[in-house]
Amino acid sequence: MAARRPTSTQSAQTPSTSRPRRRRRSDGAPRPKVAQSNKAVTRAAYEQVAEVVVPDNLTFADLGVPASLVAALAAAGVTKPFPIQAATLPDALAGKDVLGRGRTGSGKTYAFVLPVLARLAASRTKRRPNHPRALILAPTRELATQIQASITPLTDALDLRTMTIFGGVGHGPQITGLRKGADIVVACPGRLEDHLQAGHVKLDAVEITVLDEADHMADLGFLPAVRRILEATPTGAQRLLFSATLDAGVDVLVQRFMTEPVTHSVDSAQSPVSKMTHHVLHVQPDTRLPVLVDLTAAPGRSLVFTRTKYGAKSLTKKLIAQGVPAVELHGNLSQGARTRNLEAFSEGTAKTLVATDIAARGIHVDDVALVIHADPPIEHKAYLHRSGRTARAGAEGTVVTLMTDAQVRDVRDLTRKAGIAPTITKLSTGDPLLSELAPGERTFVAPQLAAASAGRSSTSRGPAESGSAGRGAGGRSAGGRGGDGRGAGGRGSRRRRGGRGAQAPSASRPASSGSAKRSAPTTSTASTSRSGGAAAFSAGTRASRRTS
Repeated sequence: MAARRPTSTQSAQTPSTSRPRRRRRSDGAPRPKVAQSNKAVTRAAYEQVAEVVVPDNLTFADLGVPASLVAALAAAGVTKPFPIQAATLPDALAGKDVLGRGRTGSGKTYAFVLPVLARLAASRTKRRPNHPRALILAPTRELATQIQASITPLTDALDLRTMTIFGGVGHGPQITGLRKGADIVVACPGRLEDHLQAGHVKLDAVEITVLDEADHMADLGFLPAVRRILEATPTGAQRLLFSATLDAGVDVLVQRFMTEPVTHSVDSAQSPVSKMTHHVLHVQPDTRLPVLVDLTAAPGRSLVFTRTKYGAKSLTKKLIAQGVPAVELHGNLSQGARTRNLEAFSEGTAKTLVATDIAARGIHVDDVALVIHADPPIEHKAYLHRSGRTARAGAEGTVVTLMTDAQVRDVRDLTRKAGIAPTITKLSTGDPLLSELAPGERTFVAPQLAAASAGRSSTSRGPAESGSAGRGAGGRSAGGRGGDGRGAGGRGSRRRRGGRGAQAPSASRPASSGSAKRSAPTTSTASTSRSGGAAAFSAGTRASRRTS
């Protein structure tokens, strides 16, 4: 028994061998102390908000944007820079590393897109297969797609080639695109790292790198991959980083990979939008759904946020059952279903989008009049990013948070940390305030037709929303990492096989089809088109399951 215990000599040796190592680390502390000092200076500059007033006659040409890009912007209807663009463009166009912060909807995309395009247009380096010249990292595929859409009209004018890389889709087309050569790659870190490790992409020719929503990448656990990707780029390459905060390890990226960055903080993390009105509706649990139906049945686009993927799926079903055409957006959907649902919402086929926080970053749809927090978010940053889907680029918008008795304390703390002073109203169904928040005549469509046409999601993974766009959404799967949606195809195929095996006998299908046909004549043509189109887009149609 005594032999199993550590002797007194061993006990004395253990701390004596470990202490010198710690002392040796601290003795060589001059460099860490300097880094800590630089970190403090950078953080202080980042937290100091500078109000930028843009003169009415200021143009992009005045900021140093090349004439070819100014013409392309004018063709797209963009003529006057926003404050974040006016602050960061001169330094970014001069080739300096820039650390910028601006609130959601402030125009950050053009603030980094224009320097990227200007640098590549002026560079004499030619496009090579598998060697992109510029890299833009984004935390979610939705944001990557949004950035790609903003770049495309400008790259076409400059004869530059761009492509997106993210999970949830096949590797083959991305590998082919890399082999053809791309000037700009807009990517999510996880899938890009897969291609990097497989040798399909080389980053040694990257001239400029952009990190958009760096704090969100940290929240989703992407920072280790981001560090490895940045280490594969040239040391002297220009780097632009945009983030709402410097917490969660973002400051480590700044200290390690940015050279004397110029800091521009146009808006604080708590900056409210002057044209955005905030309301908290204190409701009872049994009146929550009727209030939601009343608000979403009004004219105009409504974006409804839930906390979990299951909640988004369930609420979408309930809204359709009440006659409100709605589509859903969350991490359990395949990339095809997510794209179709976003298109339905953008084109107006469905006026209501029910989403998790996956849509809170980077998704820009014009004229979203109303944002509803059906489930109040856990942290204030999520509240601000959710709310930022409305009142974008100078437009007006309304934000409504539904609060039950059990959520009073949490919502009070949430709004306080967000720097918001909302109007709190205790109400029930039929309250006149609902018509003030969402004015207009309420319209409904036949719920039975919507239910018959809606092929509910066959790609569902589970009920919880745990980092729907990050690695936390299920970890590694059969097709790769979970993170930004990779591996969804493998899981989906297994579920689809199981789903077909669990379907009702074929004799029951004609009855369902016949029921749909019988109900169609009782609905007007407009209602049929609207509800059928909206329901068909919600979580993937039967046709998509057959073709997949």
